[in-house]
Amino acid sequence: MRIDFHTHVKLAKKLPFASKYTDWLFGEAKQNGLDAICITEHFNTLGFEEVYNYIRENYPQEGDTFIINGLRIFPGMEIDIQEGGHILALGKIEDIIAFNRALEHYKSKENFLPFEELLEQAKGFNVYLGGAHPYREGGAIPTLPEHLLKQLYFLDLNGKDYAGKGEQARRELSELATRLNLPMVGGSDTHQAFQYGCIYTAFEEMPITVEELIGLVQLQNHSIHAHQEVSFKVESAATLKKALKEIHALGGDYVKVLVGE
Repeated sequence: MRIDFHTHVKLAKKLPFASKYTDWLFGEAKQNGLDAICITEHFNTLGFEEVYNYIRENYPQEGDTFIINGLRIFPGMEIDIQEGGHILALGKIEDIIAFNRALEHYKSKENFLPFEELLEQAKGFNVYLGGAHPYREGGAIPTLPEHLLKQLYFLDLNGKDYAGKGEQARRELSELATRLNLPMVGGSDTHQAFQYGCIYTAFEEMPITVEELIGLVQLQNHSIHAHQEVSFKVESAATLKKALKEIHALGGDYVKVLVGE
């Protein structure tokens, strides 16, 4: 199974949810060789619940996952913390929605929760937290207290960071992971199709529950693979995203430009 642990299904946080765009993304993920993805939409994105309600209402469910055209979808979200940086949360769809609602008062920059408080909040929900792109500029995850970081379940080797640093990004994160005794997973951090497949995590098994997925991660028998043209895929994705946002800003329909409907 090839899975991407860090993906978005909206072009940008402040844009409305567009179901045809999301459907198109899922098809492109499969075309790029992925068997599964974790949706880690920003916790303060416009229409967060609309995204997950659409998925729940329109795709068949197996275990904790939803399936479209052979692609398995695990629910999740990406959360900002006060110190700087992002935390990924994976869980059943009802737990992700409930956790998101509990964070309603902490979605603006001036109210982001400190990492320790977020960990406490998460204990009230059946979710699994991981550190997103720990060495991204502006983030503080590597400097946080180790006893708190060890409560995470994984660290994200991010496609955007790998595109810029290459194997240095893997070595850098591997040192932190070894120090904390945490597994690493690969996530593209994509908001659109070109970035799918730039980095992925490979398992021999195909889990259908989040608990099974995290169990496999903890075994650390998986491998993380980067595409030979990872930098080109990420750069192309950034260029397309910028162009599509400009189409929207000018009053155009970026979805129609992509899917032709």
